[in-house]
Amino acid sequence: ASRSPSGGPLLTPSQSLDGAGGRRSGYITIGYRGSYTIGREAQADAKFRRVARITVCGKTALAKEVFGETLNESRDPDRPPERYTARYYLKFNFLEQAFDRLSEAGFRMAACSSTGTCAFGPEQGGPAEDKIWTSYTEYVFCRD
Repeated sequence: ASRSPSGGPLLTPSQSLDGAGGRRSGYITIGYRGSYTIGREAQADAKFRRVARITVCGKTALAKEVFGETLNESRDPDRPPERYTARYYLKFNFLEQAFDRLSEAGFRMAACSSTGTCAFGPEQGGPAEDKIWTSYTEYVFCRD
């Protein structure tokens, strides 16, 4: 068998190192942009808009294994299975559905991060008393 410079086996693009149970180990990051409006004095009834697009970052083979036909590959077609991409997105808009698929495939959440900024308020021509906020959130899932 061929060896890499580090002494380990040389893998072809169609091979991968498998984790426990014969499944590939690795990471998949799920991200989305959202927006919400908070009325005067931060009322408890903030209005959230639906998630427009859920992005997927990770190795192509892992993303295809987990999401199958619901993975939209149009932004990065013909990506080799063992290469990373951050250009895929899902054909559905429900985070719970993405989390269920990851859980069923043996992934667990390892980290998450979110940012939020005020998009505009009255001084930028927005609604008189409301402020519209935008956010970007990422969830990192791993499988050993």
